[in-house]
Amino acid sequence: MPSSAPSRNRFERRRAETRQALVGAARQILAETGDTSVSIQAIAERADVGFGSFYNHFASKTELFDAAVVDALEEFGRTFDERLAGIDDPAELVAAGFRLSARMTGSHPELMQVLRRRGLGYLHTDNGLSSRARRDLASGIASGRFTAVEPAVALSALGGTLLSLLELKFSRPDLDGDEAASHLAEMVLRMLGLSADDAREVARRPLPDLAR
Repeated sequence: MPSSAPSRNRFERRRAETRQALVGAARQILAETGDTSVSIQAIAERADVGFGSFYNHFASKTELFDAAVVDALEEFGRTFDERLAGIDDPAELVAAGFRLSARMTGSHPELMQVLRRRGLGYLHTDNGLSSRARRDLASGIASGRFTAVEPAVALSALGGTLLSLLELKFSRPDLDGDEAASHLAEMVLRMLGLSADDAREVARRPLPDLAR
């Protein structure tokens, strides 16, 4: 008797594709307007799936939009891991993160708009943004690179500054984003315990090529 495994695999693949289409549609809505009052019908149409498919994956719009933000945060974290993989200095990781984020407003506008609109509410959750920031802060404190501070407070400072940078970059598209990011990174590094000269040098080290 033929195995049913291929059929199951096709079903699971189609199911995953439908779910991702719904998440993608929700991400687009969050990036464009942030209006979560849009109807389920409108979301399904944007995702190009049947209305009934929605409830096969999500119990409510709130659950869908939460999944969309988490999906964006995880993509953001993966991008950092890929682009900054060769950097060992925790201070340089922090600075490069600010500057990479400013550049991503141009290369990944949908992703960064989602973070701009919804990131603050997820700052202290265990997601792609916060978990990596906590890791880098812990590494910097353990190595003596950073002054010992309460991790939650430091995370609030870093996350709040990063989200403010995104707001600044989107509201002022004419602004030199890299220079603004470097200045903010320098300020944050000084807050974390680096000297003025050290913070300035670290905040202006060459960045990896975002296009690679």
